[in-house]
Amino acid sequence: MMMKIVVASGKGGVGKSMLASSLALLFSKNKRIVACDCDVDAPNLGLWLGITDYDEREKISTSMKAIIDQKKCIKCGKCENTCKFRAIKKNKIFAVNPFLCEGCGACKLICPVDAIKLKSVKNGELRLKKTEYGFPLVSGQLYPGEAGSGKIVEQLRKKAEKFDYNVMILDSAAGIGCPVIASIRGCDYAVLITEPTPSGFSDLKRILEVVNHFKINYGIVINKWDIYPKLSEKIEKWSGDKFLGKISYDKKVIDSIVNLKPVIFSDSIVVNEIEGIFDRLNGPEGN
Repeated sequence: MMMKIVVASGKGGVGKSMLASSLALLFSKNKRIVACDCDVDAPNLGLWLGITDYDEREKISTSMKAIIDQKKCIKCGKCENTCKFRAIKKNKIFAVNPFLCEGCGACKLICPVDAIKLKSVKNGELRLKKTEYGFPLVSGQLYPGEAGSGKIVEQLRKKAEKFDYNVMILDSAAGIGCPVIASIRGCDYAVLITEPTPSGFSDLKRILEVVNHFKINYGIVINKWDIYPKLSEKIEKWSGDKFLGKISYDKKVIDSIVNLKPVIFSDSIVVNEIEGIFDRLNGPEGN
């Protein structure tokens, strides 16, 4: 039986990668694991696992850019007027700014002389690392200035599916955008992690709308609960039977990432708390 567990949150910096790396290591003790870093804009799951290099790198194309054939162009200006991203400007000739072009194809459709083509570009890469912990890490990286992060996540997941696994752990990006939707869609369970701040609680509700849209079972974790105990208590009561547990604020967690040492192997007080969340995730709440 294969299960896909995504760790997500509406807000960045709440501890997704820390928790995802810890769950991957705990599951790997008796399960075949594949870990996926789906935050292709800022991948850092590898850092929480002590990884700084990869065994394989594969450039991929999930995006297109418009190109104007100057021999065909009649300089009518329809492409410039149509482009919502202001990627086409006239400076003696009409030209496309590749850093602004989103590859939507509107200019190609509006061009009366078929002078515009869409060309595939290498907008990112897939990376693979066979970790020392006995499971592979599949990671993605969107190149600077490029678009198509959601499609890179889809390609990343296809690569991960080639491995023999019982549990796939997916570390989602923050927010509710395309890469997050691509990470959540098709998963069996979502671990939603938040922090006790007004923005953290508000964004938790936003990501929950996405999870509910895809009809995915979920559990809620509060990280750094002790920085605002009153709000933590409010979030815990609001979560009801979906509450998986809470993690304390501890500077030793920061020391772990600085030293590229997995948190679960440290002497931080959060280790027992994360192990408790893992146990509940394996219990009735996680089924």
